[in-house]
Amino acid sequence: MATTTATDLRALSRKDLNDRVVELKEELFSLRFAAATGQLESRGRLREARKDIARIYTVLQERNLGIVPDPDEEK
Repeated sequence: MATTTATDLRALSRKDLNDRVVELKEELFSLRFAAATGQLESRGRLREARKDIARIYTVLQERNLGIVPDPDEEK
């Protein structure tokens, strides 16, 4: 999965963001497992997955605080 920007994430609904977090956490688990067993070739993807999760949580928190409008509520 490619790294996404916060601008791209702001266009998604809460459900899509929550689904993406679940996918990334599953991927992160498998990457950590591969790293522990010595099968991971690129450690950079671990960092990217963690940062993607943080970006999604940031966008969700911005919506909770009312900093950024929620596209679900505009419909």
